[in-house]
Amino acid sequence: MTHSNSKNTHFSAATKKVILLTFVAFSFFNCKNKKEKTEETMKEAPMEPEMAITSTLQKGCYMYHENGSMVNLEITNSENPVEANLTYAYAEKDKNTGTFQGEFNDGKLVGSYTFQSEGIESTRQVAFMLEDNQFVEGYGELNEDGTMFKDVNSVNYSSTMPLTKMDCEE
Repeated sequence: MTHSNSKNTHFSAATKKVILLTFVAFSFFNCKNKKEKTEETMKEAPMEPEMAITSTLQKGCYMYHENGSMVNLEITNSENPVEANLTYAYAEKDKNTGTFQGEFNDGKLVGSYTFQSEGIESTRQVAFMLEDNQFVEGYGELNEDGTMFKDVNSVNYSSTMPLTKMDCEE
């Protein structure tokens, strides 16, 4: 008597179909479940605010006019180098009128302001930060003759006289 110990490792066609269908169904439900979980997570998780897009500089007038003081920055060329007319008329002080030429990078406008005051021409560095369609002037420690910032990167943009974009006065 011969005894065969070999096991039958062949599957019938019907068994193969059942295994294949089971695998496909399992994969389908697994993928669908992951998609639903992802959608639920997206609904529940607060949306992260997108990175703030650097403001773009536009030609036109930015002005502060209150309490007897006026500052007007009229940008005539918004591409670097930026060109503008700049006027300061503080209450009970001499009016300064001149031109600005500088660079606009990362929301900051920094350059030279050449102006006339009491018949004398002077030049000094000025800096503004563009926030919510307003320019806020920056202040910082100046060099010995008071014409340039010692470190333009440490300028503090804290003016309480924001220049708001508006139509230019003709």
